[in-house]
Amino acid sequence: MSYTGKVRTGGPADVRELPKLIISKLSVGPMNNNAYLLRCRTTGEQLLVDAANEAPELVALAGADGLVAVATTHRHADHWQGLAEVVSTTGARTFAHPLDAVEIPVETEVFVDGGDRIHFGEVELAVIHLVGHTPGSIALVYSDPDGTEHLFTGDSLFPGGVGRTAGPVEFASLLHDVRTRLFDVLPDETWVYPGHGDDTTLGAERPHLDEWAERGW
Repeated sequence: MSYTGKVRTGGPADVRELPKLIISKLSVGPMNNNAYLLRCRTTGEQLLVDAANEAPELVALAGADGLVAVATTHRHADHWQGLAEVVSTTGARTFAHPLDAVEIPVETEVFVDGGDRIHFGEVELAVIHLVGHTPGSIALVYSDPDGTEHLFTGDSLFPGGVGRTAGPVEFASLLHDVRTRLFDVLPDETWVYPGHGDDTTLGAERPHLDEWAERGW
């Protein structure tokens, strides 16, 4: 079956097989958080984007090969409920932006900022810093050899708009960063994997940027 990106808590992972990377999307916890297991096809090394909840399910998804890393997209508790148990079980290194790491109750071993790279196996993820949903939110980009970009946005970008913000200042910051660091840089074909709900593409969302600005926070 082809990948759809449609998952539900308690249901199976949806798996997307790329030439050098396998992406498994799983919904966990009462807030239907998406967790993404990324596996290097060459070495078998794996990275998890957001150990959001249901740690035993995430560990089982990783399987016997375990994890070498967990990247937390931002500080909100629904995105790290399973982090302590996942890390203690697998020994994975932890990655987060320093501005959000202070509120994640598991030590961050590697601080990352915009322009940095995270490597596991033969896979490289580019880090993009997006300010607004939280001060230290990050998105991660994988550039597939076929030319398609795969973008993991946490809670900064969803189908239909940017993530929730505390007020107009934070909204303006997030919209600015999403415009200039995502839409102005990445092509329409870029596949977006958000922190909750279904996937989208930048091309599907791009026509609505001005509507989002007018709608406000």
